[in-house]
Amino acid sequence: MRELGLIILAYLIGSIPTALIISKKYFGIDIRDYGSGNMGATNTFRVLGKRYGTIVMICDILKGMAAVSLFYFLPFYLNNELARTNFMIGLGLASVIGHVFPIFAGFKGGKGVATLFGMLLVVQPIVAICCVVVFLLALFLTRYVSLSSVLGAIMLPISVLWIWNEEEFLYRLFALIIAVMVVLTHQKNIGRILRGVETRVPILKYRDRRKSRRRND
Repeated sequence: MRELGLIILAYLIGSIPTALIISKKYFGIDIRDYGSGNMGATNTFRVLGKRYGTIVMICDILKGMAAVSLFYFLPFYLNNELARTNFMIGLGLASVIGHVFPIFAGFKGGKGVATLFGMLLVVQPIVAICCVVVFLLALFLTRYVSLSSVLGAIMLPISVLWIWNEEEFLYRLFALIIAVMVVLTHQKNIGRILRGVETRVPILKYRDRRKSRRRND
C-alpha cells in the first residue's frame, strides 16, 4: 500500500507542468498553443528561447530524479538491490507517464525524454550516459532534436538487452516500453522529417554559413 502511494506521488511529480507554468507566468501564453504544441523542453527552446528552454529541461530532469529517489522513504529497499531496482523503475515509469499525461494540465504534456533521462541517471547512470552519447551524436549530425531523442531512446533497450544483457525481466520490459513510448510520441516529428519541414536546432550555424559561402564563391 505504501508502494502504491509513492508511485502515485511519482506520477504527480512527473505531472508538474514546468513549461506551462513558465510560459504563463513570464509570457502570458500556453506553450502548447505554439510550436509543436508539446509541453516539453524542446518546444520551450523553440518558442521561448535558450534561457527558458534550459530551465525547463533541468526541471524536467529533476522531476525524474526526484520521483525515482522516493524509494528512500521505505527502508526495506535500502538493503535489497533487486527489489530496489524494480521499485525505482516503477517510480520512474510513473513519473514519465505523468510528464506525458499530466493530471495538472489536462493530460496533454511533453514527450518525457528529459524526465526519462533524469530517472535513468539515478537507476543506471552508465545506460543514461550511453543514451546521451547517441543523442548528442545524432544531434551533431542531423540537428533534429526529435530524431536524436528517438535514437537515444532506442539506445536504451539496446544497452539493457544486449550490451549489458541485464537479466531482470522488469528492467528489460521497462526499456522496451520506454523506447516504444518515445517513438510513438514523436510520430508527428518523424512525419515532418520525412516531409523535410521539421525544425532544426541552430547549432553549427557558423560552419553551415562557411559552407554556404564556399558554394557561392
